[in-house]
Amino acid sequence: MTSPKTANETSATAELRREYRYGALSEQDVSADPLQQFTRWFDEAARAQVLDYSAMALATSSGDGPSVRTVLLKGLDPRGLRWFTDKGSEKGRALRANPRAELLFHWRELDRQVRVRGTVTELPDDESDAYFYSRPLGSQLAAATSAQSQGVASREELEARYRTLSDTHSESVPRPQDWGGFLLQPDQYEFWQGRESRLHDRLQYQVVDGGWVIQRLQP
Repeated sequence: MTSPKTANETSATAELRREYRYGALSEQDVSADPLQQFTRWFDEAARAQVLDYSAMALATSSGDGPSVRTVLLKGLDPRGLRWFTDKGSEKGRALRANPRAELLFHWRELDRQVRVRGTVTELPDDESDAYFYSRPLGSQLAAATSAQSQGVASREELEARYRTLSDTHSESVPRPQDWGGFLLQPDQYEFWQGRESRLHDRLQYQVVDGGWVIQRLQP
């Protein structure tokens, strides 16, 4: 039997809502190229000072099932969207097993979301090197210290490893062999704009016969 407290908490959560009034999204106003449209919205999020506007949820799927986590966009161009991580991490292993993934950007302050789906490939070593050595020394040390997603006995053990590395590397750290970049090459985008009464706007771009086709989706 559900306790009164749990029932009340569930009711309170169910009643959470607000109206979305920031804008609209029409086929006439968007670019025919989804990368241009994404760049336009990305720049608007920057100008609106959306906190962590480059943050994106990365969803993967492997034999263990789906998983999702937040990573940071570190570049985009006609090739696709890229980010960097430990390739031995859970997400790295999942992408090697199944190189299909989806990214989600949520810009709450603008009532906007963008989903980007596609095939993921690993970036070449020279691009991984260029980004790794552009990072602050502390970030390099952290990447070299941590075997991401692997268990560790204690926080103290992790910090001890960090101190040992920092004592011997005062300017830069060799890039770990399994640390590098991934590139998602999109074959589908979806732009979502919140609207009043939950009658939202959703425009989907899909590759058809080598070109992008725009379709409006029901909310």
